[in-house]
Amino acid sequence: MVFRPVFRRLPRWAIALPVALALTGLSGCGSGRPAASTAPASPAPAADGGAGEVTVFAAASLTGTFTELGRTFEAAHPGTTVRFNFGSSATLAQQIVQGAPADVFAAASPATMKTVTDASLAGSPTTFVRNRLQIAVPKDNPAEVDDLADLADAKVKVALCAEQVPCGAAAVKALDAAGLKVTPVTLEQDVKATLTKVGLGEVDAALVYRTDVIASAGEVTGIDFPEADKAINDYPIATLTEAPAGGPAKEFVDLVLSQQGRDVLTRAGFEAP
Repeated sequence: MVFRPVFRRLPRWAIALPVALALTGLSGCGSGRPAASTAPASPAPAADGGAGEVTVFAAASLTGTFTELGRTFEAAHPGTTVRFNFGSSATLAQQIVQGAPADVFAAASPATMKTVTDASLAGSPTTFVRNRLQIAVPKDNPAEVDDLADLADAKVKVALCAEQVPCGAAAVKALDAAGLKVTPVTLEQDVKATLTKVGLGEVDAALVYRTDVIASAGEVTGIDFPEADKAINDYPIATLTEAPAGGPAKEFVDLVLSQQGRDVLTRAGFEAP
């Protein structure tokens, strides 16, 4: 018996599949380069990292207003956190010069800002508000202080900011303008610490900013005096040249300089420059 091979016609897909696989293998070899993807490329991350942190070094007298502006900024920039370092402008300036990481510096005097700009660590600063001194006394005013001359009385216990910090430098100017010599019982490193001495009743009076008296919400009483006009402090703000936050740092400064920022600051007792 003779056996003859039986030939069956294969379906088209059975022939096409090996051919397609072979061609695919060739296209993967050839030049040795991977085949170009037709999928859309993922967007590159923003140069400033997008959401993150903005670190602001600010004078102690800005604590209330900048905290409020920080919340406003965070609400407008979801995922971004504003972190503050409040304190004496002189101390903050030295920290920045010594390498502390920061994005924005808001100082209570041009002199303390100059420490940073002279080191080429900040761009051109802009004066955003001004502040003036008041005499702060306890609510019951036990020493019966009425004006600046009363602070020269040896029986009156007075607290002042240290002369190297802006509120202290302003106090020296005001006292010099009045021709008075005052011997304080304590010299504090920032205006908040100075005001605290009054609130606790440890001193009879202190020279602090009017904004801090307002922020005390009635815990102390403020007394205006004419020589304060000779010692008004300008407050400059600037982004730092090596600001890690980049764009968001500039946007925070823009908020401070905006009408919205101005409204928050003037409501707290600051004056327009």
